[in-house]
Formats: sequence, structure tokens, C-alpha cells
Amino acid sequence: MTLEATSPGASYGSTASGSSFYAAMRILPHDQREAMFQIYSFCRQVDDIADSDGPRDERLAALQEWRNDIDALYQGNPPPRLKDYTASVKTFGLKREDFLAIVDGMEMDVPQDIRAPDMATLDLYCDRVASAVGRLSVRVFGLPEEDGIQLAYHLGRALQLTNILRDIDEDAGLGRLYLPREALLHAGITSNDPNRVIAERALPKVCLPLTQRAKAHFEKSDEIMNRNKRRAVRAPRIMSKYYHSILDLLIARGFNAPREPVRVSKVTRILILLRYAFI
Repeated sequence: MTLEATSPGASYGSTASGSSFYAAMRILPHDQREAMFQIYSFCRQVDDIADSDGPRDERLAALQEWRNDIDALYQGNPPPRLKDYTASVKTFGLKREDFLAIVDGMEMDVPQDIRAPDMATLDLYCDRVASAVGRLSVRVFGLPEEDGIQLAYHLGRALQLTNILRDIDEDAGLGRLYLPREALLHAGITSNDPNRVIAERALPKVCLPLTQRAKAHFEKSDEIMNRNKRRAVRAPRIMSKYYHSILDLLIARGFNAPREPVRVSKVTRILILLRYAFI
């Protein structure tokens, strides 16, 4: 359950994706809905800093200010922009380290643009910008501790890998390349220049294994949701089904250039809501 904000690289981009978040969260009771929109707002704000075109040192300083504010919140002295978070932190047991992990994830793009990270670095990035958001979210949804952590782990990575595969061309336009170095080398691609990589004929050999990795994470997250109460997993289920639809569209389209953008149809979005939003 990553939340979308604005970054193509992180799981926060596109108006369509944003609508899937709002649709999933509007079905929640008031206190849960408010907590989720607070988490979403936090993600957007730190993401906007990371993705701005301001000087890198200024962006790093702004992210550090958010770390300081999170510390102040958990020390009982919330700054004005986090004052409303106090009740949600207490009610749902939201963890300081998860908020800080999100900031750390956004910061990974700031000192220099990410380009062909090794698999371990990519997984760390996914954990910070997606699964950490999931760890906050599952506490709001009320899942049992162990299942909640596992759901955040698998669904966060499934959604983030789907975003990376969807946004290859858009990320390249920002000078970023999230495809893992090992996969590129295995396909015979030695460059880490985003615009050169996205034009490679061997690009499908890089992307298809990532689609299988994402599908495996979706399957694991489905197993976890299937053994929990429907009401507790309504919102993550909607997000999962929406993003799984994106992944299916990407696989059907393929990864050879030119790549047309994929979008989940309005009818499909409505059907997902009708099936999973109401009990």
C-alpha cells in the first residue's frame, strides 16, 4: 500500500493513480480516513521536495527539517504542520521509524539521481518509499501485527515495481533509471544512461523478470489478505487489484519501443470498487 503523490519514481505519481488512492480511502471510517490522508499528505510533501528542481543541498536541508519535525512530534512537541497527527499516532500506534524511513527513501534521489541501482539498493528503495508507507497504513487498517508487516512488505514492493515498470520513459526524462544493474547486465546492456537504456532492443529482457517478481509479491499479498477480515483489507485490496490491472496491461503491451502509456479503464476501476469496497 503505497500512496500516490507526485513522483514518477516513487509510488506517488499520476492523476489516475491518485484517484485509486482516494477511492480506496473514502470507504474507511472517519478516524481511519483522516489518518490515511495525513500519511498521504506527509508523503506528498516530502516527495515534492525530493522531486523539485531546487538546489540539491537545499532539498537535503528541507528533508532534514522533516526528520526534525517527526522527532518533535514523537517527543510531544509537534510543529504546526504535524499538530493534527498527534491523535492518529496515538490511536493507531504509528511508528516514528516508518515516517523517517519514508524521508530516507525520498532522499535517495537527491544527492544524485538514481541510475541502475544494484538489486539490494533497489529493494531498500522500495522498502522505504512503499513498504514503509504500508507499515503505517496497515496499523490504520487494523491488521494483526505480523500479517500487517508482511502485507506491507509484499504489497509495497508489488506496487512499487509496477510503478517503476510503468514509468520507465517518464523517469528517463528526469534523468533517473530504477531498473536494476544486474538485470541490465544480464540482458547485455552496459550503459546506465536512462535515455540510451530505454532505447535498447534488449529492454524487454530486463523488464519481464521484474514483472514476474512483482506478480510473486502480489500473490503473497493476496494470501495474507485472504486470511484476514474483509473489512480490514478493503482498502489495500482495492489498491492491489488496481495496480495488478496496470501490471497486466504492461505485460500485454510489452516493453519494446515505442511504448504507449497504459491506463486502467474507468469501467475496470468501477468494477474493482463495486467488488471490494462494499461488504
